Amino acid sequence: MDRVMFRRLGLGLALVWLVFCLFPLWWVLVTAFKPPAAVSGGATYIPFVDFKPTLQAFKDAFSGVRGDFAGPIFASITISVISTGLAVFLGAMAAYALVRFEFRIRLLAGLAFGVLSIGGFAVLNQGIGLSVPQSLGLVLVIALPTAIWLNGCNLPGPVLGNDDVTFWFISQRMFPPIVSAFALFLLYAEMNKAGVRLLDSFPGLVAAYTAFGLPFAVWLMRDFFANVPVEVEEAAMVDNIGRMRIFFQIVLPMSKPGLIATSMIVLAFIWNEFLFALLLTSSKWQTLPILMAGQNSSRGDEWWAISVAALISIIPMIAVAIFLGRMMRSGFLAGSIK
Repeated sequence: MDRVMFRRLGLGLALVWLVFCLFPLWWVLVTAFKPPAAVSGGATYIPFVDFKPTLQAFKDAFSGVRGDFAGPIFASITISVISTGLAVFLGAMAAYALVRFEFRIRLLAGLAFGVLSIGGFAVLNQGIGLSVPQSLGLVLVIALPTAIWLNGCNLPGPVLGNDDVTFWFISQRMFPPIVSAFALFLLYAEMNKAGVRLLDSFPGLVAAYTAFGLPFAVWLMRDFFANVPVEVEEAAMVDNIGRMRIFFQIVLPMSKPGLIATSMIVLAFIWNEFLFALLLTSSKWQTLPILMAGQNSSRGDEWWAISVAALISIIPMIAVAIFLGRMMRSGFLAGSIK
């Protein structure tokens, strides 16, 4: 009897939570189809009963009355897809290296790289008067080979391993986003002065979002590659197959479920990102989150227009969530997400 009661209590709490989660989506959906009078006339919930649905808000959105909708939609799709592809591709290679090879990074070599980078940039930019892009380029040319050479020397102090490198990747997401976004804004502004347009540009946003999604890709793919049997790769190496062919022709096809899951998760993060797009764009390459934030007028917040923008923005992510859910229920992602 107690078991039945607890089961019913759990089911009731689950239903309450389901309603709590679905009600905002329902509210956005019905508001998008309301005429302005129904929105400002009080709370109404049921189409054809409380109000007569209309497509006027959608017509206004795509006719240009509410500004450019097609541009942000195109920008969000292209930037998100390409950035996700690059982040997962680069992250998969980094994760595979972290699983299959042993890294030994001397802390003093890393500190030397930091000192040479920061100090060299200050000297070249402030002392000699070189531009920011020139200073950055020269600093990397000098500091990176020096750090690699020092890492090969028998320096005293701690030696960092693969777990430390992985933590360094993840730690990039621990900083307040405004720190990275503002630093990128300053860098892109200087690059614009040097004639390389990165602010409000497709390459600039793709580079920023690729770096934004890379830590997630490394973190997720590392766990999946750790479950790939190393004996398969050893058998391929016995047949004199190179490491690159093993990675692209054997490991990646075997890791297809993990690649799909990682791509979906990284895509969700990039699709919903707001701060980078806010600081790094002005008009041409603004994304859907910026479009949603700008849906107001001199008459105040027009919730029917905001709901249309929100609906367009969340539909792809709902599709991604449903797709991932079906894959997990079918066992296709078994072992790809811990």
